[in-house]
Amino acid sequence: MSYWGYPRYVSVAEKKAKAEKKLKQLQKKNPGIQPVVIEGNILARTWWGKSWNQNLERYADYANRIGRGRSYVRHGAVLDLKIDTGKVTALVQGSTSRPYEVEIKIQAISQANWSAIKKQCEGQLKSLQDLLAGKFPKILADIFFAEEKGLFPSPQAISFDCSCPDWASMCKHVAAALYGIGARFDEDPSLFFKLRGADTGDLITRAVKDKTEELLAKTKTKSAKVIVDADLADIFGIDLDNKPDFAGNGTTAVSKKSAVKKIAKPIALPRKQRNIPKTSNPAQLDKSLYSQKENKDILGNSPNARQKVKVSKRGSKTATGQVVELIVANKAGITIEKLVEKTGYSKTKLYNIVHRLKQQGKIKNTSHGVYAKA
Repeated sequence: MSYWGYPRYVSVAEKKAKAEKKLKQLQKKNPGIQPVVIEGNILARTWWGKSWNQNLERYADYANRIGRGRSYVRHGAVLDLKIDTGKVTALVQGSTSRPYEVEIKIQAISQANWSAIKKQCEGQLKSLQDLLAGKFPKILADIFFAEEKGLFPSPQAISFDCSCPDWASMCKHVAAALYGIGARFDEDPSLFFKLRGADTGDLITRAVKDKTEELLAKTKTKSAKVIVDADLADIFGIDLDNKPDFAGNGTTAVSKKSAVKKIAKPIALPRKQRNIPKTSNPAQLDKSLYSQKENKDILGNSPNARQKVKVSKRGSKTATGQVVELIVANKAGITIEKLVEKTGYSKTKLYNIVHRLKQQGKIKNTSHGVYAKA
C-alpha cells in the first residue's frame, strides 16, 4: 500500500518474477502441476484456442470484463490449470503470497445441438487429425462457432467461483483462467471435446463411413473383406492408424483386391548371391533355390542383407504399435514431446493415437501430457 492509501504500482516484470518464484515452490511439492505458458503476446494460435477466446469476447456479459485477465495469463499468473469433463480448476497468482483457487463449471453440450451438428457434419470430415488441427470446410467452422447452437458455450452455460475477495462477478483471476483454457486447447485440442462432454468419434466415424459407402456404391461392390489392422500392417506394410473402426470390433473394412496391389514385387537377386551353379542346362537347376525358405537363407548370408531385413521388420510396425511400445517401456510415463522426438510424428497425430488408446483403456494420463500404461 502506498503512502496516499492507493495500491502500490507493480510492474509486469515484478509480477512475472513473483509468479515464477511461486511456481518453483509449488513444483517442489507437486511435480504434476500444469502452468499455462504463453509465448509472446498472442494468447492462442490454433483454430480451437482462438475460437474459444473469440466466443467469450463476443458476448456482452463478458466483453467488458474478460479483458482483465489478459495481462495475468501473459505474465504466467495461471500457475496450474486442469481440464476435466464439464469442469476446470486453476491456481492463479494474485497480489497476495498465496495463489487464488478458481473453479469453472461448463454444462455439457445439449443433445439437440449435438444431434444437429452431427447431422450437418455427415460426409464432410476426413479424420480426427484434421478435426483437431482445424482443417475442415468453412461451412463446418460456421456451424461449430454458431452462437447459442454451436459447440462453444454461452455465458448461461458457464459458472465460476474464485477464493479472492473481489466482489466482481468475474474477477481477473477467473478471466485469466478462461484465457488459460484457450491456451491449453493449443496444446491438446481434444480437451475441448472432453470439457464439453462430446465424443469426437460421433463426428468422424459417420463421416468416413459415408465416404466409404459412396466409394463402394460407385464400384458396385456389395461387400468387402474385413482384415485386421495389425495383419495388414505386417503383410503389406500399410499404416491404418488413422482409419476408424467401421465394423465395431477393432477391424477395418478394405477391398482385398486393392490390398493385393500394395504387395511389393520379389527382388531378383544376381546369380552370385543366389549361389546358382554354372551350367548351360536350365533343367539342371534346383527349383528349390527360388523357394521362400532358400531366399531367406541366401539373404542371411550377407551382413548387409541381414541389416536390411532387420530394418524392414522394424519399419513394418504401425504408428500405434510404436507409441504403445514406447509408453510401456517408460514405466514412469513419457511426455508427448518425447513421443514426437522418438517417433518423428506430429503432435496432432500422436494426440490422435493416445486419445484412442485412452478410450480403449490401454494407457492413462499420469499428468497433463504424460502417458503411462494403464
